[in-house]
Amino acid sequence: MKIHEYQAKQILQKYGVPVQSGTAITDISEFDGAISALNSRGINQYVVKSQIHAGGRGKGKVYNPNNREELILDGGVKFTTDVLKAKEYAGKILGNLLVTHQTGPDGKIVKTLFIAEGLDYKKEFYIGILLDRTVGMNVIMASTEGGVEIEKVAAETPEKIIKEWIDPNIGFQTFQARRLAFGLGLSGDTFKHFVKFIKTLYKAYEESDASLIEVNPMAILNDDTITALDAKITLDDNAMFRHPDYPALRDTNEEDPLEVEASKHDLNYVKLDGNVGCMVNGAGLAMATMDIIKLAGGDPANFLDVGGGASKETVENGFKIILSDPHVKAILVNIFGGIVRCDRVAGGIIEAAKNINIHVPLVVRLEGTNAEIAQKMLNESGLNIISAKGFKDAAEKITEVLRK
Repeated sequence: MKIHEYQAKQILQKYGVPVQSGTAITDISEFDGAISALNSRGINQYVVKSQIHAGGRGKGKVYNPNNREELILDGGVKFTTDVLKAKEYAGKILGNLLVTHQTGPDGKIVKTLFIAEGLDYKKEFYIGILLDRTVGMNVIMASTEGGVEIEKVAAETPEKIIKEWIDPNIGFQTFQARRLAFGLGLSGDTFKHFVKFIKTLYKAYEESDASLIEVNPMAILNDDTITALDAKITLDDNAMFRHPDYPALRDTNEEDPLEVEASKHDLNYVKLDGNVGCMVNGAGLAMATMDIIKLAGGDPANFLDVGGGASKETVENGFKIILSDPHVKAILVNIFGGIVRCDRVAGGIIEAAKNINIHVPLVVRLEGTNAEIAQKMLNESGLNIISAKGFKDAAEKITEVLRK
């Protein structure tokens, strides 16, 4: 689950990570209160930061959502020492459309702003922590190229990224923190502050059950202390039971509506950009099915895992979600009947097809227990269902319907 910057900073602050302070607002009427909170601490520099689940906000462009030709503001992050100017920025960003390189041309409506303290700093760095699945260990990545997308750094100057892998048996060691500091060219008080910062940040990563923490930029202030100027955290959905406060952090406005709808029915759904909807049971089979679709000349429109049960209700809800995507030109159902028998799955597909209007070609491949019975049920259903036997047959039939 992705969360907003201001929420990420609240989590980091709880673990003692120094962060840029501020207040989140959802209405311009709350602006004065946010500024007063900063002024009461002697702060007279302000940053108005749009809050969306996408990077590149500072370089983005703000448009009128009703007229996308009307550019309202350059940049979704604005610094100023003038309160009136800060309020003007807030009014121009809040409620309008922010387009960045990560949102794509559709952009996102800004519904929350973070009114934060403006800080003077000498240098920016990049810090990221995530799981490296290739070696089964967490890795800390650091770079002197702060404020730049790490993908760009990796592509153009990979030598500027240093990495430190953490052995789960012994945890993050102080010598590793020092090695990162040396790699970034730090010295003196800044070196000491960084060692403390990175150890605290790693503790926050582990104890918050994050799957990703990114601080970009991490800034060295004029007094040589270190602060997280920006923060991005992705929380592990599988650890929600340990954190009853996390569900309240979810912002469904920032998620794909179809993915939100799928989650209501306990379906694992990811929207993609293709033309073939795929319904499967099991993540491994889902990946193989998407490969089949690509080999057949199509592009997957989604990743939809109905789970081990594949009941009539889950199948019907799955069809409804897939068909809500106007780009879907065909559907491939590819289910292995292990936990549930194929004939029961076939019955669910037939009932679902009777209840909803499946207006695109439907290819169904069922393999496993009672697969032959299931295929006979589909063939004799009288419905426009194309039964396939095996991966090769499914691929050929998807190719055929896509060409029509």
